[in-house]
Amino acid sequence: MKLYTRTGDEGTTSLIGGRVPKDHLRVAAYGELDELNSFVGWAITCCHGDEMKALREQLSVIQHELFDCGADTAYAEQKQGKFIYKIRPEQVEQLEKWMDEHETANEPITKFILPGGSEAAAALHICRTVCRRAERQLVTLSHQETVHVEVMKYVNRLSDYFFAVARRANGLVGVQDQEYVRSADVFRKKEQHD
Repeated sequence: MKLYTRTGDEGTTSLIGGRVPKDHLRVAAYGELDELNSFVGWAITCCHGDEMKALREQLSVIQHELFDCGADTAYAEQKQGKFIYKIRPEQVEQLEKWMDEHETANEPITKFILPGGSEAAAALHICRTVCRRAERQLVTLSHQETVHVEVMKYVNRLSDYFFAVARRANGLVGVQDQEYVRSADVFRKKEQHD
């Protein structure tokens, strides 16, 4: 099988159900999800050791679900509503469960923190920011065309997950989060949530 088809030589590409210019908002949206998935793959390689086995397993699940998000986004507008979406509410709920588990294990914070610390945390913070960019692209697309609501929820929740899991990655290897020195107290203390 050849990797090249020559069908995109004039600047168009295929969606499921039609062809569009390669800079179409829908192509940009699933392209952002694809970029995010690549960074998640890199983050997995940065999560070394037995103590990060659970993180690697969660991130692997997320990679598959990001492919599902891309598939749900790759349908041409006229095909919307004529197929079964892959992203379901229970996948969003699973992210929330994982987040809650990581946040329970994380040290309480009151101030903004700098992205970084350990290698794994730095990679996961990159995932968080790329995820936010993908979300912005999905929102832009949603102003003009249909976007599966569960994809919007999933990607929104996923960026929060990356924040929690980046902090957890630091904690697992004994690296302190670095507070932004000019930050006011912006997060409520953990005890206030109970």
